[in-house]
Amino acid sequence: MSPPIDSPPLSSAEKDALIASLCAENDELKTMVAELQRLAAALHDEITRLKGGPGRPNIKPSKPSGMERGTERDPPKDKKAPRGSTRSKLTVNEEKVVKVAAPPPGSRFKGYTSYLVQDLVIVPHAVNFRCERWQTADGEMITAPLPTGVDGHFGPQLRRFVLAQYHEAQTTMPRLLTLLHSLGILISKRQLVRMLTTEQDDFVNEARDVLHAGLSSASWITVDDTGARHKASNGFCTQIGNDDFAWFGTTGSKSRLNFLELLRAGNTDYVINDEALAYMRQRALAGPVIDLLAEHPDKQFPHHKAWNAHLDALGITALKVNPNPVLIATEGAVWGSVKAHGLLADTVIVSDDAGQFNVGDHGLCWIHAERLIHKLDTFTDAHRAAQDSVRKQIWELYADLKAYRRDPTPDSKVALQARFDAILTQKTGFATLDRLLRRLHANKTELLMVLERPEIPLHTNGSENDIRSQVTRRKISGGTRSDGGRQCRDAFLGLAKTCGKLAVSFWDYLGDRLAVPGAKVIPHLPELIRASAQAP
Repeated sequence: MSPPIDSPPLSSAEKDALIASLCAENDELKTMVAELQRLAAALHDEITRLKGGPGRPNIKPSKPSGMERGTERDPPKDKKAPRGSTRSKLTVNEEKVVKVAAPPPGSRFKGYTSYLVQDLVIVPHAVNFRCERWQTADGEMITAPLPTGVDGHFGPQLRRFVLAQYHEAQTTMPRLLTLLHSLGILISKRQLVRMLTTEQDDFVNEARDVLHAGLSSASWITVDDTGARHKASNGFCTQIGNDDFAWFGTTGSKSRLNFLELLRAGNTDYVINDEALAYMRQRALAGPVIDLLAEHPDKQFPHHKAWNAHLDALGITALKVNPNPVLIATEGAVWGSVKAHGLLADTVIVSDDAGQFNVGDHGLCWIHAERLIHKLDTFTDAHRAAQDSVRKQIWELYADLKAYRRDPTPDSKVALQARFDAILTQKTGFATLDRLLRRLHANKTELLMVLERPEIPLHTNGSENDIRSQVTRRKISGGTRSDGGRQCRDAFLGLAKTCGKLAVSFWDYLGDRLAVPGAKVIPHLPELIRASAQAP
């Protein structure tokens, strides 16, 4: 090949002119490409229309509220603390010396350099227990008992692994069965189901005690619910919790009576006391009916059957009026039971404004309130401007409410109440927005509950985050088929979440409860909850 012909060097002005020409040509090409893409899309839409197909969907971009994150204070600019040595946080189980194969002649030994490697050992381990048998002088046979924690033909470490994988890692039962088989564990599907759903009374009871401890010691709780399937029927899973605990209960109803029954924390009695009568008056139960219940000497009933018999004897069941006297009286008696057992003594219930949660001292979630304005359909520029203006005012008020929680003062309380009134009673000219603002203003007491109780949260994000695990389980496993399976699913989900809130390893918790040899001792979770509630 002949060498390339050298072109004469360009002057600075010629280079600038060439660059400008290339840039202009590039811009023109970009414009042509964009136009071709537009024409191609239009042609595709026209062909689709002529074929009778659907047109291109007009998808409205999703704009989440971001209210909580948007009002966070800027993080401090301090330098991050060093992470620390990994070696100091680990227990070295084994040391191995790695030798040089053949050091060159004349080399001198200079000691060792350490290289820490973390690994995991998972192997099947079958133990044949040879239990001694002795015959006493009177002919009775005595057999040595199996070690603590061994229940059936599967050891505590295997049960611990199965429960952790299913409930914390949320592995499906078929995949867990396949994993166990691949590891060399001989177990049938029926045996695995039994391991997950039967003989778990200790865990179910501790989960119930967690709810009792939480409701008796908490200054506030947040609540939420979501759909759940049980025995091929639709139901609802209710979450109750705060920063120290979480509890889940799946039932077939999401009524207020159902919520009140969950708040009894496992108790089944019905009590007529001052709190019960006050509840009935608040719910507009007829005065003569309240007098019948208040004047009767029997005030406590152990179960639903005895309570219904009492209502029948008083003639309340036969009444056909509105509101339903049986329903209101039953709700009141359940609320009386809640109070009689020392639950929710001075506790604020924060919810998303679902009607069934409106009992006792009630606060509302600001995120859900602002979301109503955020999701409002707008049709004109004036509507959108009014919506944006109101949302900005609410965000600023929300940020100041968060600041009030950190440093409550009487002056700021009065100022925040005045700002709330000014924002939610203004006339924007957007009729739908104005009606929504009046509706929110009617909830002033619940939305501004934080001014009376600065310790409560302004949202229910904690409950929504907790209940996502139930939603995930529902999506990957469907529903439960037995009452035992439903109880275990709710109990272990609550126990795992509670362990996380209390900074307790769920793996360690299972090891202690299943009597795994050498497992770390974990106190009773209700004790930890009460201690955390009493801590300053």
